[in-house]
Amino acid sequence: MERTVFLIDMQSFYASFEKVYQMELEDKPVVVAGDPKIRSGVILAACPVAKKWGVKTAEALWEAENKCPHLTVIKPRMQAYLDASVEIASVMETFSDQVEPYSVDEIFVEMTHVLENYDSAYTAAYLMKRRIKRMLGVNARVGIGPTKVLAKMACDHFAKKTPEEIFTLSFSNLKKQLWPRPIGDLFGVGSRMEHHLRSIGIRTIGQLAEFPLEQMKKRWGLNGELLWHTAYGRDSSPVTVDTHIHRKGIGHHMTLPRDYYSWNDIKIVLLELSEEVARRARANGYMGSTVTIGAGGHDFDLPAGFHRQHKLMDYTNDGTVIYQTVCRLFNRHWDGFPLRSIGITLDQLIPDAFRQLSLFHPVQDRERLNHTVDHLKNRFGSDAVLRASSLTSAGQASLRARKIGGHYK
Repeated sequence: MERTVFLIDMQSFYASFEKVYQMELEDKPVVVAGDPKIRSGVILAACPVAKKWGVKTAEALWEAENKCPHLTVIKPRMQAYLDASVEIASVMETFSDQVEPYSVDEIFVEMTHVLENYDSAYTAAYLMKRRIKRMLGVNARVGIGPTKVLAKMACDHFAKKTPEEIFTLSFSNLKKQLWPRPIGDLFGVGSRMEHHLRSIGIRTIGQLAEFPLEQMKKRWGLNGELLWHTAYGRDSSPVTVDTHIHRKGIGHHMTLPRDYYSWNDIKIVLLELSEEVARRARANGYMGSTVTIGAGGHDFDLPAGFHRQHKLMDYTNDGTVIYQTVCRLFNRHWDGFPLRSIGITLDQLIPDAFRQLSLFHPVQDRERLNHTVDHLKNRFGSDAVLRASSLTSAGQASLRARKIGGHYK
């Protein structure tokens, strides 16, 4: 039996969702975008009407407004979108018990062993689309394939061009449909890799597939081999409901509302990020042994920044330990350039089931304090307990407590 995987993608999800709740906007160009006043005026989603004006996702809001002067701009409501995403996943679970959220608006569904209940994969996909439309009022695209990567590319590159927005990309039509496409359309090929591949004459997916595997491995190692197999649609990864549970790292990144020049201000943000990373690690039952810090400058045309990591002697999920580590890294590598973004990650995770105790660094009291603070935040909100430094002009914790993913709930 050949495997069958669906990728369900909500069309212009945020913008379509907002149109459902504001019916007067049905025929108007609508975008969901961040607040331009704090330099996050980027298009998160554009409805089909706005796209006809040339508006694109991820472009600056001012660019979109130049293309479409009568554009309706709506600030994102991330909690509402997340709730809707959970509802959509619940709809998918009425078709299959193997449902994997890939992003807020994309879901993988393993259909191999349940297709016998339907006339065809196309019929099942059509029923899914109709049920989502009936329950939430948003349109969905469906990519179908024998592997996750083919279902993904079927959805991204082909489904939107069909009348019912359903497309099957299989091993039998792979060479005809996928191989003529530009190399940048291959899943896993970013802008940098696309540049490298084009520099050696590989401009289509088919040219990469016909490129000698040994040379791909010699040039780019495992990544080159993976891309070569992806061109043939090979992907053994299963659709799993716990994909986001087994994690390699836990991190938190923050785009700052202004340039940060002062070390005293930067320390406040580092402390907030360290404690948030530690809280997430504890919430998921993990400890980590490697701390990574990344910082970016304010000028996107002249990139400045650094990315460094440090291996700890012991595993930890304590914010103070993480903070002390990133401060040392920062003092060693920051050359004083203005900062606009900072990110911290805790890697090399293990379950927080057992801990090696130390005679020289007792942590039991701090563990009890950390879990008490976690309990208060879980019960009363993430801003229920804050450090006094977070109430200064440099602090961001109170503001971000009202947001999800950097956007207002």
